[in-house]
Amino acid sequence: MQITEHIASLAEEGRLLAAAAEQAGPGASVPTCPGWQIRHLLRHTGMVHRWAAAFITEGRTAYHPDGGEPDLDGAELLAWFREGHRHLVRSLEEAPAGLECWTFLPAPSPLAFWSRRQLNETTVHRVDAESALGGPLTPVPATRAVDGIDELLTGFHARPKSRVRSDKPRTLRVRAVDTAATWTVRISEDPPQTVRTAGGDGPEDVDCELSGTAEGLYLALWNRLPLTAVTLRGDRAVARLWTDNSAVTW
Repeated sequence: MQITEHIASLAEEGRLLAAAAEQAGPGASVPTCPGWQIRHLLRHTGMVHRWAAAFITEGRTAYHPDGGEPDLDGAELLAWFREGHRHLVRSLEEAPAGLECWTFLPAPSPLAFWSRRQLNETTVHRVDAESALGGPLTPVPATRAVDGIDELLTGFHARPKSRVRSDKPRTLRVRAVDTAATWTVRISEDPPQTVRTAGGDGPEDVDCELSGTAEGLYLALWNRLPLTAVTLRGDRAVARLWTDNSAVTW
């Protein structure tokens, strides 16, 4: 996906998140984030938006801690979230192509990194907000879902921080049936190693395979849908290694 597409999608995802949060109300429980209410979701996501925007607008080239979550609630909190989201989108739209700032995952450029990262951050939390309403979720296009799976498997879980480990080497295959994307994830005592291939290419001898639409896999791998939302073949314990240990924490 192009940077401009990421930014346009980020703008829409933030609007959808705010609309769902407003409809649900600040005290509504968020089923996909046990223990959270909508107010917690807005505070967290709004804080992340402002944190990311500061790297972009100030050209920070080293890690800088976030500013903390606000002691706001109700309409004031919702307005604060919307303001921060609009600021993030404007910051990305106005950033130079040669932007230099700190990032934490491989990317073609800092601008490409932050536009992609904040799109996926906001999409996942938009799903959280909509889950509080108990109705259907706004679809995630397949191309975006594939890009999000790439970021999760080859970015986040290639880092030493990943807790997806196994004393016994195991192999998980993730196959998006509506695209040409297949990922092979090798799990060991070290951080997972993931290789993406086209179509059904890849090793036949895997311990477990998760297959489904790109959207279904994207949300299941982010633990926003249960494993029953996709098709599982092979050793369920390998899939549980993922669901039990893959959460990306702040």
